[in-house]
Amino acid sequence: MTDHIFKFPAPFIQNSKKSKVSIILIEKPDYPHWIKKQNEHLQAQLSQNSFEADPLQLATILNKDGKLEKIIFSLSQPVYYLDTATIVQFIESNYSKEFIESHVFEVISTHEEDISNKIAIGWGFGAYRFDRYKKNDAATPILVWPNKADQKHVTATIEGASLLRNLVNTPPNDLGTDELAEAAKDVAKHHKAKVKIICDDDLLKKNFPMIYNVGKASPRPPQLVDIQWGKSKHPKVTLVGKGIVYDTGGLNLKPGQYMRDMKKDMGGAAHALGTAWMIMALNLPIQLRVLLPIAENSVAGNSYRPGDILPTRKGITVEIEDTDAEGRLVLSDALTYACEEEPDLLIDFATLTGAARVAVGYDIPAFFSNREDYIDDLRHSSVESDDPCWPFPLWDGYDKNLNGNISDIKNEGTGRAGHIEAALFLQRFIDSKTDWIHLDCFAWEQNGKAGRPKGGADTGMRAIVDLIKAKYG
Repeated sequence: MTDHIFKFPAPFIQNSKKSKVSIILIEKPDYPHWIKKQNEHLQAQLSQNSFEADPLQLATILNKDGKLEKIIFSLSQPVYYLDTATIVQFIESNYSKEFIESHVFEVISTHEEDISNKIAIGWGFGAYRFDRYKKNDAATPILVWPNKADQKHVTATIEGASLLRNLVNTPPNDLGTDELAEAAKDVAKHHKAKVKIICDDDLLKKNFPMIYNVGKASPRPPQLVDIQWGKSKHPKVTLVGKGIVYDTGGLNLKPGQYMRDMKKDMGGAAHALGTAWMIMALNLPIQLRVLLPIAENSVAGNSYRPGDILPTRKGITVEIEDTDAEGRLVLSDALTYACEEEPDLLIDFATLTGAARVAVGYDIPAFFSNREDYIDDLRHSSVESDDPCWPFPLWDGYDKNLNGNISDIKNEGTGRAGHIEAALFLQRFIDSKTDWIHLDCFAWEQNGKAGRPKGGADTGMRAIVDLIKAKYG
């Protein structure tokens, strides 16, 4: 059932005897000097194409027989990791399947710094397809590995992001709670990690009441996946991912237009699994744990209700203001459980609030941390990885908005900053000694572009991996 989730692009080759098409990457400031060194034939073709080396401008050079010989492509300034995805898109749109299958492509860069990893990652992302339900017989352009590319890093990045995309793109009739848990087991098996799953009524027996209550109205049983990998001598890093496989809003039912894409509400779990895949594939020297609270927020006679007061693993009572604020509920038990093992770093991913989307849009996750150094570190790694994340404050002044009248807290605040209040809710379940980062991410590409087709998308995952590598690896 989960085979399609592990279908990853592999558009690279070490070398080939097939005919090669050279791709020359240049930047606008270098173009006047470069063009003067070229032969008249090439200069004439570029002139006819009105090529001026503007960012992402592309021109084709034909040989004397009228066959494609070179592609001239002008990079962004600074170079962006998806630049070469534009080339993949162009080739697929303009050349026949027979031509693509009989040729390979080779990059020649005039850039002073080594950008081999960005070249390869962009190419791999450009080759991504989700074709389980709509077959695509188009050929994929194959790139000769750039000489200096870190093939292990590039492959892990493409596979981790593709895993995330495949999970989020799978429709909810084919990705329920059992299927998501099974995919997590397969990830663990692939990397020789240990996994255990607590399911349905056992959640109550083992004191995970919030995960159980959010998911009890669905015939698909709620569950908690626990993956552990690595050596005990290494620093403990725990990832938690919200795994709501479908979110109707519960009794606070969402309007139809907001419910349409709620298959992506397990995007936090997909981020956690994609991040874990990269960490394990790169064999980073950490002791990794992944916790996925999984449930479907459905409507039935036994649905939890607005006005209910529910217990949590931590012993904090929560009054339900809105059943559509369910993600923070399942996370509360998982975060409490994570802190019991005293990790050196705890990171959670969640498609949590519309307020974060209002604040920073679809592409940028809002993030929070209880440690100033991690705020600086994640901002830095997000820039380095072309994976923007934007910090927001855990503002104590809003914390009182969560206080309940007849419960310890409510699951929704009374203020306007919903993403901050949601983060403050989660902080109630974080041990004060634990270093913690929370990402409120969208996990979805709204419009589609080269290398990021409409659908599931990584938002913050690569920045987190770079942060972990910088700190521990």
